[in-house]
Amino acid sequence: MKIEITDKHDKALFEALVDGVRQHRNAAHGPEEPRPLNVVAKDDNGQLIGGVSCRTVYQNLLVEVLWVDKAYRGTGLGRRLMEQAGQQAKSRGCLQAQVDTLSFQAPDFYQKLGFEVVGIVPSVAGNPERYFLVKPF
Repeated sequence: MKIEITDKHDKALFEALVDGVRQHRNAAHGPEEPRPLNVVAKDDNGQLIGGVSCRTVYQNLLVEVLWVDKAYRGTGLGRRLMEQAGQQAKSRGCLQAQVDTLSFQAPDFYQKLGFEVVGIVPSVAGNPERYFLVKPF
């Protein structure tokens, strides 16, 4: 056995590792490939002003990133994007949504949408806390 350390991004290595995880997952839970789910908002000029990028797998909506342009924050756009993603996820048979966020980002926002905190990674050396949240549909 030989262990190597590198600091370069190796896409082929990453894909090989992901494939290994998929094989293990499929053996444990049966095959189900994640399906992308994106909901985006654009202004009248076609400029991106917000969006949520997710994936659905094993009856779960996994929220990967939600962003709303600063000029549109507080307008309800983030809520609308999340509601649309939730509706699409439910139509795919999802039973819950999962998200993680940092303490300075949006834990309060998600809780207002009905998400419950199920775990917190405490802050370390000035780094923010990380919140894990779940919302049943």
